[in-house]
Amino acid sequence: MSREMHIVGFRVGRELFGVPIHLVHEIVRVPEITSVPDAPGCVEGVINLRGRIVPVLDLRKRFGEREIRPHKKNRILVAELDGRMVGLVVDAASEVLKLPETEIEPAPGVFQEGKRSYVTGVGKLDSRLVILVDLARVLERGELRQLAETAETAAASAAAR
Repeated sequence: MSREMHIVGFRVGRELFGVPIHLVHEIVRVPEITSVPDAPGCVEGVINLRGRIVPVLDLRKRFGEREIRPHKKNRILVAELDGRMVGLVVDAASEVLKLPETEIEPAPGVFQEGKRSYVTGVGKLDSRLVILVDLARVLERGELRQLAETAETAAASAAAR
């Protein structure tokens, strides 16, 4: 019997991406995002998620989308990486997808270098291709630390008010 990989599918631009379900804490509508001064370019700011300050990164910017328009289908994938929560703005989040491991191929060589090294494989789901990504590689270690510091700074300034 073939094993299946359970992933959360999401869209950035026209492409369908997927991450392992165990990394995704929840999916929320895009609330008001508080911007943080001097944050890196793809960091939108922070949100208050039930009393917890969560930094938010725009995957559309990170993946180099040229045209970014707010839309009612936009969502934030709240993921946990290295014990830290981070929100990822995507164009849309779909259902949980079940990919048979036999339908997953390793990332082509073009994805194994430079800025695209976060692609871990390509899954075939009916007539669609799903680009599988490693969120830890999408967020370089330094950025993850910066995001955590951004959230801590925002939380401290909110508490001081």
